[in-house]
Amino acid sequence: MNPPYGREIGAWVEKAARESRKPNTIVVGLLPARTDTSWWTNWVEPMAAEIQFLSGRVRFCINGVQQQSAPFPSALVRWGGALPKKARET
Repeated sequence: MNPPYGREIGAWVEKAARESRKPNTIVVGLLPARTDTSWWTNWVEPMAAEIQFLSGRVRFCINGVQQQSAPFPSALVRWGGALPKKARET
């Protein structure tokens, strides 16, 4: 998923984390790496099976035209497919 990066992102990330608890479900999200937000600390850090921080800034293309780079770092986050890191430690 590539959720909208506005105020509604928290609801998207929460839904991804919750949906990944269903059997045979994996959700992967391209997210801004905003580790200081409540949605990150509540739904990414403790719930993700894998987090990969991307080097550089993501750049999208619209109708084949390359756009400016994102003004923030990004991460690929995977929920499901394995136990979250914190669950494996306990």
